[in-house]
Amino acid sequence: MTEAAASAAPDIHGGTMRFPAAKALRLDSGARLAPLEIAYNTYGRLNADRSNAVLVCHALTGDQHLASVHPTTGKPGWWSRMVGPGKPLDPERHFIICSNVIGGCMGSTGPASIDPKTGQPYGLSFPVITIADMVRAQAMLVEALGVETLFAVIGGSMGGMQVLQWAADYPEKLFSAICIAGAPRHSAQNIAFHEVGRQAIMADPDWRGGGYERAGVRPEKGLAVARMAAHITYLSEAALQRKFGRELQRDGLSWGFDADFQVESYLRHQGASFVDRFDANSYLYITRAMDYFDLAAKHGGALTEAFAKARRVRFCVLSFSSDWLYPTAESREVVRALNAAGCRASFAEIESDKGHDAFLLDEPQLDATLRGFLGAQAQARGLA
Repeated sequence: MTEAAASAAPDIHGGTMRFPAAKALRLDSGARLAPLEIAYNTYGRLNADRSNAVLVCHALTGDQHLASVHPTTGKPGWWSRMVGPGKPLDPERHFIICSNVIGGCMGSTGPASIDPKTGQPYGLSFPVITIADMVRAQAMLVEALGVETLFAVIGGSMGGMQVLQWAADYPEKLFSAICIAGAPRHSAQNIAFHEVGRQAIMADPDWRGGGYERAGVRPEKGLAVARMAAHITYLSEAALQRKFGRELQRDGLSWGFDADFQVESYLRHQGASFVDRFDANSYLYITRAMDYFDLAAKHGGALTEAFAKARRVRFCVLSFSSDWLYPTAESREVVRALNAAGCRASFAEIESDKGHDAFLLDEPQLDATLRGFLGAQAQARGLA
């Protein structure tokens, strides 16, 4: 995108960037994806010196609809509370980019995309992907949008993993990086939860060995159970108790297996609504990418070495006190590695009883921390 094109661009833009076979995406597995499509949204305008771009990386079940109405559900974007005039990510000051990760199901190349070799959906013939592959694709998009250096890359959960991967692989393209509720690797417990979800999907008779689209069916029951199991990990026990406790759905017990308890009904609703907007095979591929994530693995097991070239990047690492999925200890490990590598790093554990999903919910301390960090970095870069 030229400077002239950027200055004339609308404040909110959505589209799909298509990369020809000559620009195939090389994956960690050795496979190549071509042609490659990346669906994305932008908010705000790229300034004259292209110094105000912010890349937001989404979590497992997120997508590019960061602050736009979701076309499938009709609901506000997943981080609308954080993006807008006067908010930490302000389109009047920032050029905000958010793309659907490869392997996703909202327009970027994934298992539901058409394989040019067969004319049919990839299904399980889609190559296994990694967090590094996702970041490699994002880097292609950012370059195509005319951005040489990102003012900031920010993300929570799987988005936080992408932030750390950006810092390891493209430190020269970053001014600052914000990792929220992330981790340098996926734990055995997290892998175990993901495996339960994958097995639920693959045990659904309608999964058809991953070829359900060709059969005209969907493994809705298996995907719903996978979502229910995962959703429990996003909340804290305190949040579940405060929200539902042991409250019943109706007067008296059913003496059967209907949803007697409000928490049961809530989880069933979460599962049922999820299948309307997400692809089962994408869930398999993206959870596998998270399981494979281990930032230190390519650096002899030394996390410090992963950040050896990121000394000029300004880091902010945030965790939540009640997050048991990605506990504070894992964020502290990242901060220690950053300090050992000589990087500039600030850290805060935010007191919250909302669990892992606190980064998506109304959490004023998170808003204030992000606003303060981004404001300080804007002054340092001459954007204030």
